[in-house]
Amino acid sequence: MFAAERRQLILEMVRANGAVSLRELARVVQTSEVTVRRDVRALEAEGLLDRRHGGAVLPGGFTRESGFPQKSHLATAEKTAIADVAAGLVEEGEAIVVGAGTTTQELARRLARVPGLTVVTNSLLVAQALAHANRVEVVMTGGTLRGSNYALVGSGAEQSLHGLRVSRAFLSGAGLTAERGLSTSNMLSASVDRALVQAAAEVVVLADHGKLGTDTMFQTVPTDLITRLVTDEPPGHDERAAMELQALADQGVQITVASSSGTAAGGGPSTGPGPRTAEGAPSGRQHRRDVPLPGQRGRHPGAPLRAASLTAAVDPAPADRPARVADLRRR
Repeated sequence: MFAAERRQLILEMVRANGAVSLRELARVVQTSEVTVRRDVRALEAEGLLDRRHGGAVLPGGFTRESGFPQKSHLATAEKTAIADVAAGLVEEGEAIVVGAGTTTQELARRLARVPGLTVVTNSLLVAQALAHANRVEVVMTGGTLRGSNYALVGSGAEQSLHGLRVSRAFLSGAGLTAERGLSTSNMLSASVDRALVQAAAEVVVLADHGKLGTDTMFQTVPTDLITRLVTDEPPGHDERAAMELQALADQGVQITVASSSGTAAGGGPSTGPGPRTAEGAPSGRQHRRDVPLPGQRGRHPGAPLRAASLTAAVDPAPADRPARVADLRRR
């Protein structure tokens, strides 16, 4: 197939689906992912599509949002690594909120056997992943179903979160920058995510490196409210993602980088205990490292809340309580 024919077919697939992974494009046009990546770059230069990590989408990221079937095929390995590490941050008996998204769905699958866990969510996919977990209680918000991402939105969802208090919120989004924080392209989704943030003592953002430096229409979590970012290791040539990570760290966000290799990125050993699998045992497959930070920023006070304390006030954590994840900080 000639290059012009390949690119026309690629463009037609993206227009038909909104977003397509490089792997799928390579399969359909019967060539390598390297060749497809080159074609996608050429089409992007002409303004016909936008590149995303692991795939291509229609142009106009500020106004368009891919549906769940398209997003679920993008950056799957990265989402798996991020979910493995994020699951290791959750303790037995904790009460948390989990927002909608393909990465948070991966997280939910790994939380299914955390004893005594209570998960509040507006995502049907998160609830489905936990539906058969015997020792996990799932609390769903009200609201109106948004079919593109299987999430409950609107005033009903927001009102059901009023007065709720949990230890952590795990959220994803369409883009993350140090300047604006986490953002999404849908107003209703953004409003519910903000309500989820208000219910939590800490906010953990799950975002693969392809979302770093991407800005979309509606801000959900400003940078100063993000406690921790769990992401994957950016490729060496991705200077934008690396610069964004540094800028986020400079603003006090704790950065945890998940890697699928046997050692932490940068050549040193990973810090903290290994991530837990859905069965609760160390996975031995994913590793993490915590990026050095300039210092501890003031956060919401509070130790993790138990399931029986969903609406209780947060008590300050004891000063001698060991940290769950070791954070290396500049002196």
